[in-house]
Amino acid sequence: MKDHIHLSAPVKSALSQGQAVVALESTIITHGMPWPQNVETARRVEDIVRSQGAVPATIAVFDGLIHVGLDDRQLSKLAKATGVMKLSRADLAFAVSEKCTGSTTVAATMMAAQMAGIDVFATGGIGGVHSGAETSFDVSADLRELGQTDVVVVCAGAKAILDLPKTLEVLETNGVPVIGYGVDELPAFWSRQSGLAAPLRLDSPAAIASHTRNRRALGIEGGTLIANPVPAEAEIPAVEMADLIGEALACARREGISGKATTPYLLGRIYELSNGRSLTTNIALVENNAKLAARIAVALKQAAR
Repeated sequence: MKDHIHLSAPVKSALSQGQAVVALESTIITHGMPWPQNVETARRVEDIVRSQGAVPATIAVFDGLIHVGLDDRQLSKLAKATGVMKLSRADLAFAVSEKCTGSTTVAATMMAAQMAGIDVFATGGIGGVHSGAETSFDVSADLRELGQTDVVVVCAGAKAILDLPKTLEVLETNGVPVIGYGVDELPAFWSRQSGLAAPLRLDSPAAIASHTRNRRALGIEGGTLIANPVPAEAEIPAVEMADLIGEALACARREGISGKATTPYLLGRIYELSNGRSLTTNIALVENNAKLAARIAVALKQAAR
């Protein structure tokens, strides 16, 4: 494993001393936001994690080596890079074998976090079942990963460009606990409401840490999904988002966009249609998730002492 994974000095030190660490994905840097907001957000998210008493571990692959924890030079390099592979479970080993550079999706970040011994991961929104999946079979590998990899994932729900009811059904089928943080209704990424009830609810980092410890004590495999709503002052109401998403999906169909290109395309199109408002909301929810994830990571370490 040491030939394929490199821990940054801060991450290695924190793990060896039993300190809280939070994994962070890198696809949001390369495919989710434009320059320079991508690197600015990455730096700010890492600072938020530190402010809550945890160590950030942004994960990416450089020249075939999985880096768990990036320095500022690497963050900048990744943020400016073009042609970066978007890595999930299917192609992580390929990138390592072929000495490629790639950013990690939710699934690949979960894998690397578990390899490194990191319990908690903060992201924006997970992937899921795409609209029209009954004919395209376009279902994100994130959902299967959540069913088999033991990492607590903090997000603002599944991305609202997806078929949310079907996504929730697949999560249930995969045995994934979906927990609303302080809410009874699942958030929908840019919006605080989705119209779908949260299957479970917990109201504090300590309660989430207790749930995680008891789930592991029972020998239950897989991860836990914490659905943390975007701050009210930053949200775009669901009704307004529905119109933007509908227009973006229509554009994608006309242009024949499919597979891994779908999500980056839709996010970019919605950014244009909303005059940049969607990006402002995206940044707010990522920062909010990082804060909660760090608090959960700290609570887990405190409960273990």
